[in-house]
Amino acid sequence: MTRIDDVARLAGVSTATVSRALRGLPTVSAATRRRVLAAAEQLDYEVSPSASRLAGGRTGTVAVVVPRITRWFFSTVVEAVEEYLHESGYDLLLYNLGGREQVRQRVLRTANLHKRVDAIMLVATPLRPADMTALAALELPGVTISSGSRVPNWPCVRIDDVAAARAATRHLLDLGHHRIAHISGDPDDELAFTTHLDRRRGYQAELRAAGLRLDPALDVESTFTIDGGTRATEELLARGEPPTAIVAACDEMAMGAMTALRDAGLRVPQDVSVIGIDDHDLAGVLGLSTIAQPAAEQGRLAARMLLDPLEARPPGPLVGHQGTDGATPVILPTRLVVRDSTAPPRAH
Repeated sequence: MTRIDDVARLAGVSTATVSRALRGLPTVSAATRRRVLAAAEQLDYEVSPSASRLAGGRTGTVAVVVPRITRWFFSTVVEAVEEYLHESGYDLLLYNLGGREQVRQRVLRTANLHKRVDAIMLVATPLRPADMTALAALELPGVTISSGSRVPNWPCVRIDDVAAARAATRHLLDLGHHRIAHISGDPDDELAFTTHLDRRRGYQAELRAAGLRLDPALDVESTFTIDGGTRATEELLARGEPPTAIVAACDEMAMGAMTALRDAGLRVPQDVSVIGIDDHDLAGVLGLSTIAQPAAEQGRLAARMLLDPLEARPPGPLVGHQGTDGATPVILPTRLVVRDSTAPPRAH
């Protein structure tokens, strides 16, 4: 196998000059470049992308920061990002914050990343003012995925969470439900970021559009987990007359709601319909109606948006986008998936 050293010996130059010549840098004279190219062709030498990056002072690594890797959305996104980076010759350096402040500070507020990665991806990671300042000081390209904090001049890939919740609520309204409850994220939960606010806003907007009064007793906060959905539904049932339907802010909460309803002797959907948002891997197994979001596609698209400028590639077409100017997020479409957990309300 021909190495860059072999090309350098044949051309009578250093390996650094070979690297600069093959990358087309202007610091190499035309005559030297021709000699290097002739030697490379004679030896049938192909440039290694990773070697080229290293010679240019690049690491070939992208940092990906997630709040908790164990959650479905985050793990799905990271898997898609890793696959895309691997196909492009890059490595992924994963930072799982896990609710630990010391990890957040080590990752986001130190210069630790500057010499370790070429770019940063934040997946639904809420940022504080100190985090923003530290990221700006790194002067690295980046991209954000899903709700969280927007970083100036970084592109963002996400879904329209307001529209997703409106679609879920509209499905129940179309079935004839009027007493529709909502279980959502706890604003004190570090994973809640802004998703819970947007999805609650969508739920409320659709009820208002239908001319229905908002009932605070039908809106319960908890964590974005199965246990959180169970606790929220138990509280909901303890408040009095049960609703005929529940909009859960995520599928995991919807799964918890179904468990709590079953334990209370209520049938889904005969007594209470339940719909979530996500299309979790288990949603189909459980027959859960949901608003499907393209989690993996968000990861692949965000990775592509990072690597295209790094590799000096022209940007490819973006599906369902609204803009790529660093100010307007790229918004991917969602879709209603109707399964067994929703039905018209039982006649009294």
